[in-house]
Amino acid sequence: MIFLCVIQNRKEVIQMSNEHVEKHFTASDLIRDIVIGMSDGLTVPFALAAGLSGSVDTTTLILTAGGAEIAAGSIAMGLGGYLAARTDAEHYESELKREKREIVEVPEKEEEEVAEIFREYNLEEDQIQSIIATMRKHPDKWVDLMMKFELGLEKPDASRARNSAITIAISYIVGGLIPLLPYFFFTSPTTGLEGSAIITLIALMIFGYVKGKFTGTSPLKSAFQTSMVGGLAAAVAFGLARLIS
Repeated sequence: MIFLCVIQNRKEVIQMSNEHVEKHFTASDLIRDIVIGMSDGLTVPFALAAGLSGSVDTTTLILTAGGAEIAAGSIAMGLGGYLAARTDAEHYESELKREKREIVEVPEKEEEEVAEIFREYNLEEDQIQSIIATMRKHPDKWVDLMMKFELGLEKPDASRARNSAITIAISYIVGGLIPLLPYFFFTSPTTGLEGSAIITLIALMIFGYVKGKFTGTSPLKSAFQTSMVGGLAAAVAFGLARLIS
């Protein structure tokens, strides 16, 4: 019973009454992937288009180069997300095998590690020994305890790598098309650049606001931070592109 209560405290705040229902945000991985894809998608194609706007006479080349960049960028970003998720999964499996082996080969050391974990919660020694005795009877739960409490690792979703790659790639494409939209409607690269700068800044503010709503932070603060960071990144990239061109 003590063990279950401590586990519950680690995972979430215990509900004080039946009327109080806590709502926790559970889509952090999805939002993180969208943020990664959208942020780069909004800034990199804009910087490319901005750099070309000062050196070409037609928007056709800008759209062609921008489209190629979006295609290449979405693939590269998606692949990066896939490899990162696969690395996390492989790391988890490696640590899981190690913990299973240590529980069999050096159980005394693992028992002491369990004791150290629960001493941080100011449990009495007899309570800790009761937990250790329970763990001996349930080695699978013991391994799960060590993975979560000692290493801070949660079992990754089997489809995480695939979903991450798809989400990042699609987000990059959506974000990348936004700064290119004005170039579809204006023949002058300069006019297209002005429209691109305005629409990209607005998109960054909207994106930041929505991100704040999902993550539970202040939407206005998130909108301001996202637009400032994204705008700064775009400005730096634009300056470098113009300098090179």
